[in-house]
Amino acid sequence: MKLSQFNFNLPESLLASEPSEQRDESRLMVLHRDSGKIEHKIFKDVLNYFDDKDVMILNNTKVFPARMYGNKEKTGATIEVFLLRELNKELRLWDVLVDPARKIRVGNKLYFGDDDLLVAEVVDNTTSRGRTIRFLFDGTDEEFRKNIEILGETPLPKYIKRKATPEDKFRYQTIYAKNEGAVAAPTAGLHFSRELMKRLELKGVEFAEVTLHVGLGTFRQVEVEDLTKHKMDSEQFIISEEAARLVNKGIDDKRKICAVGTTSMRAIESSVSADHHLKAANDWTSKFIYPPYDFSIANSMITNFHTPQSTLLVMIAAFAGYENVMNAYEVAVKEKYRFYSYGDAMLII
Repeated sequence: MKLSQFNFNLPESLLASEPSEQRDESRLMVLHRDSGKIEHKIFKDVLNYFDDKDVMILNNTKVFPARMYGNKEKTGATIEVFLLRELNKELRLWDVLVDPARKIRVGNKLYFGDDDLLVAEVVDNTTSRGRTIRFLFDGTDEEFRKNIEILGETPLPKYIKRKATPEDKFRYQTIYAKNEGAVAAPTAGLHFSRELMKRLELKGVEFAEVTLHVGLGTFRQVEVEDLTKHKMDSEQFIISEEAARLVNKGIDDKRKICAVGTTSMRAIESSVSADHHLKAANDWTSKFIYPPYDFSIANSMITNFHTPQSTLLVMIAAFAGYENVMNAYEVAVKEKYRFYSYGDAMLII
């Protein structure tokens, strides 16, 4: 399939820049894969579509405050430093993006915080905007993390044109986030409230937690018309023996297996055994799912509404059928569903 087939007109007013008032009260579109039928619900109605021993696969990655602002030595120019991932804990080496990049060269020092709480030195150029930096810090890892927490901002997506607030620290994070390492939230999970999870639990729904540390590559623009030529960035994922056992029991018992989010789906589809069961793993994946594709693990999924020509929309079309999805998106625009990270949700069954 071609990239241009995934274009649609998305008014800017439908890009959600604030979360819904209550997590589980955002809107929910239910799309039936077999018939293309569409229902309009509220997210907490998801409860009515799952039963005893069905399995929901959650991505428990935790977003860290990855956006920092520092000052360049001598000139004092303000530089945005976006932490992508830690390369070496002992040496405190990090892979980062800098903006404006033209001002930042190897050997430059950057100072963070009013009293220079952290200082970093640029040690390598990786891409036009990418750099490797080393934080010059002698304290414990715990103290270092605390300083990142103090200095860093919630890394809201760039389309949200406002400053991150203290509320974003909680709302741009799932309530089950545990393993720190993501620079973007697994947004389908943002709709789950503690109350809703309790009610699902009481109904007998099982939760299998996996981890995929979401990187910025998830949102990278596709720049080739031929989808087979697009390369995804690599992201780390972890699937425990316990998660694999829960999911595989659900598969064997012919239960609903629901991937909560495209990141959960990428993780499980990156670790499939020859007999189409889930394997425990601690690995990296650069898997790009596009039509036609045979899914091995999940038979339902929850996802947000994605932007035109994104890898996420392409994956959804592979799962629910191209015609179904493009029709559903036409309806979503007409019905003014909210799109993207803080937007509304879709359940595909």
